[in-house]
Amino acid sequence: MAQDSSKAEFWDARFRGGVTPWDAGGAPEQLAAWLRTKKSSLRILIPGCGTGYEVRLFAESGHDVLAIDFSDAAVEAAQHELKKWSHLVRKADFFRLPDGPFDLVYERAFLCALPRARGPDWGRRMAELVRPGGELAGFYYLDDNQRGPPFGISLAGLEALLEQAFDRVESEPVPAAQSIPVFKGKEIWQVWKRRL
Repeated sequence: MAQDSSKAEFWDARFRGGVTPWDAGGAPEQLAAWLRTKKSSLRILIPGCGTGYEVRLFAESGHDVLAIDFSDAAVEAAQHELKKWSHLVRKADFFRLPDGPFDLVYERAFLCALPRARGPDWGRRMAELVRPGGELAGFYYLDDNQRGPPFGISLAGLEALLEQAFDRVESEPVPAAQSIPVFKGKEIWQVWKRRL
């Protein structure tokens, strides 16, 4: 089995083997509460969507959603989970996605799934995919662990990836009761606004 988390085969093996400790089993309440503040329909991208619970939340709230994953097994899992919303999920590589720009890109367990060396590429790609005035919102795993995935990041490291194109407009810890065990006590909710 491939041990490189930048390869689809790595994630295929985990989904097919049922080794998915990042799977929360549903959309986070912190996201649902934030989403209720959004009054207009948004064009949303969910990269590295995994099982895709948030796709249903966004779609049922009236938003135009595209969820992507480069793992066949993840796409299959999401399409099975989402049933009538399965058409909103497709296989695609975040770094080569031709679609965009988006009003919102949602982050959960995607950055921490990438090898740390891909962090700067992730930051540049987010700046390309979020329209000026749009938002990057989601959950970030803060840790200085040497092995992964999940690969943690420091707050300063996250700022370094985004500060060239974004301004942070929200930041708050994730309540332990709302976090999954692998991220418990080390997860933060942040919203970044793309500069005009």
